[in-house]
Amino acid sequence: MLAIYIISIIFIISPFLPATRNPHWFFRTPDFVRLQSIVIQLICIVLLLVFRNGFGLFHIVVLTALFLSTGYEIIKVFKYSSLYPRKKPNFPSAGKISILAANVLQTNTEYDTFMKIVEHHDPDLVLIMESNKAWENGLKSLEKNYPHTVQVPLENFYGMHLYTKQKPENIKVQFQIEEDVPSIFFDYKIGDQDVCFTCLHPAPPSPTENETSKQRDAELMLTGKHIRELDKPVVVCGDMNDVVWSRTTRLFKKMTAMIDPRIGRGYFSTYHADYWFMRFPLDHLFHTKDLFVKVMERTEHFGSDHFGMYYEIHLKKKAPSTTTPKLDGEEKEEIENLIDRAEP
Repeated sequence: MLAIYIISIIFIISPFLPATRNPHWFFRTPDFVRLQSIVIQLICIVLLLVFRNGFGLFHIVVLTALFLSTGYEIIKVFKYSSLYPRKKPNFPSAGKISILAANVLQTNTEYDTFMKIVEHHDPDLVLIMESNKAWENGLKSLEKNYPHTVQVPLENFYGMHLYTKQKPENIKVQFQIEEDVPSIFFDYKIGDQDVCFTCLHPAPPSPTENETSKQRDAELMLTGKHIRELDKPVVVCGDMNDVVWSRTTRLFKKMTAMIDPRIGRGYFSTYHADYWFMRFPLDHLFHTKDLFVKVMERTEHFGSDHFGMYYEIHLKKKAPSTTTPKLDGEEKEEIENLIDRAEP
């Protein structure tokens, strides 16, 4: 029983560590493993109910706390499950494009396998992350059907390549926070409308990467501030190295009024592709209200530690007017603090 009590107490406390807003990876990790944590909590509840020597005060306190902690986690993640009720996006369309976005893993060499996935989906845009010169050379034949490219080959696992069938406009490669972590901004037409695309791959908080989430959080906030100044439809896509129910990502969505097409569809956990029991939804797409996603699919495995994601994005024929979301004083202060604390 002692082991069950210890594990229960760990999983009673750990789900609330992200609420401290401490940026260290130790405090942020419980956000990533909420789905796995719920499973362990439910197992602990069953074990505490089955293996017990009566219901002493300590036993009742642990069991009650475990129920409350599990409920807290379920509330956090439920709206992103396929059980959550949603309206199907059957709006009249004024045009569409499709995008395949994938973290290909720099050390992965299954270029042909990935090419087959591209051929299967035949997207208008292909975005790859963790791409280096070897990946650039391995996908050279892709340029036959995708003649327009933005190539940022890096050997630090943060390279990025964009391939498009039609010419994008206003292309900007920016290193928003870290000098070796790029983002790609560009405009692409859907129908007659210019749509701003923002492609991100910030570094995660982890023992082997950045010790804290400061850089990742700041990049999301800077991107959000930029989006608030735009007067056009916007799509944000990439490996965000964050889960959608985290405080930072929820604040990003609030400040931009962007929609997460995952809600009500399912978790679409993309990492880790090799371990089904340790998968988290890290690869995201968000869009403004004048767009909608009709098709959203996870790709087959192609040797990377991530699955790719395929999206079919439509422009609404009668697009609602967009207004800059209002933020209260505390939220504005938090956004500025998240940006400021990333400075060296």
